[in-house]
Amino acid sequence: MYNAAGQINKDQLVQRFAPLVKRIAYHLMARLPSSVQVDDLVQNGMMGLLDAISRFEAGMGAQFETYAAQRIRGAMLDGLRENDWLPRSLRRDFRRIEMAISELEQHYGRTPSEQELADAMGMALAEYQKMLQEARGHQLISFEDMVEEDDEDFLERHLTDESGDPLRILEDQSVRNVLVQGIESLPEREKLMMALYYEQDLNLREIGEVMGVTESRVCQLHSQAVARLRARIFGDARLKNKKVRRNGQD
Repeated sequence: MYNAAGQINKDQLVQRFAPLVKRIAYHLMARLPSSVQVDDLVQNGMMGLLDAISRFEAGMGAQFETYAAQRIRGAMLDGLRENDWLPRSLRRDFRRIEMAISELEQHYGRTPSEQELADAMGMALAEYQKMLQEARGHQLISFEDMVEEDDEDFLERHLTDESGDPLRILEDQSVRNVLVQGIESLPEREKLMMALYYEQDLNLREIGEVMGVTESRVCQLHSQAVARLRARIFGDARLKNKKVRRNGQD
């Protein structure tokens, strides 16, 4: 990675890590609406790679790839946010799904099936699954990507802790515990899909081959799993707000 003069060879670094940019772009596409073009992600990702290279310091060694991946992914997300990539209609649809999940979980005391959710929302199963397919993009499930109704970042709400307040640290840990419990309660197929996607770093096509389903079905399962997890984290507060609004109208 160094030239004859002992300086970092930036061109060589770009060539070496360009495949990483594409890998991250295709991996991220699973959680984005079809209107987003992978070429746009790659372009933003390359900017992130160049930024990482410009900040590279001798001695980082193997850590550079991890650092570059973070800068690449961050640049892609920044580009998406700047372009207002998620229509409000998709946000509304996904919140409807999350609310239905929360209500049925309280009613049945268990995880509702897709058919039960479709019935609760007054639509056919195929229509509900189409909504899951189209709602992808409200699914950036990493902690730094979680967004609530006011579009405030999860980190801004839970992890900004300049004073080191122990209470806020405990609150964050409780959210993490809820997320872990939510993952454990997922139906087996959705749990497998999440493991293949987030732990094994497979893309939609690869997951489909492992599970014996289409890429579209993997996308639906991903949307459904993320909706269940978000309902676990945000559901109680939303149901309370809904009840307050109803009482205020009475």
